[in-house]
Amino acid sequence: MDITSTLNEVLVKLFRDIITIEEQAIKTGEYKELSVNDMHVIEAIDIKEPKNMTSVARALSVTTGTLTISVNGLVKKGFVERTRSEKDRRVVLVSLTKKGRKAFAQHQRFHQQMIGAVVEGLNGQEQEILEKALGNLNQFFRNISRKP
Repeated sequence: MDITSTLNEVLVKLFRDIITIEEQAIKTGEYKELSVNDMHVIEAIDIKEPKNMTSVARALSVTTGTLTISVNGLVKKGFVERTRSEKDRRVVLVSLTKKGRKAFAQHQRFHQQMIGAVVEGLNGQEQEILEKALGNLNQFFRNISRKP
């Protein structure tokens, strides 16, 4: 098999598997009620200072209306809370609750394990090549998503 066919096969299977495995990892333990989309919203909100809805929506490449629907569900489930900005009461800020921060931390551990598995056995130069290749792939997807 040539490199193009091999990479195509590996990438297609990898994308499918990542979604499935990420769903399974989330569905275990105390976070069974979370979807992969919920976890991506939690990741975008992050554990740092509260963020406005527009910045979170931009990070996820969704509309503020779409984000509002997701945040409503996460508020009901106890993972996210809303507050008004002290500087401008019209601005809604979102932040993670204690439960949300715990879910964030668990998911970060999953990502760290995944990265550890990817770079295991690779020397520094191989890691740089992998980083460059994945950067190229990421840029390809970003360019495709910007086209009308």
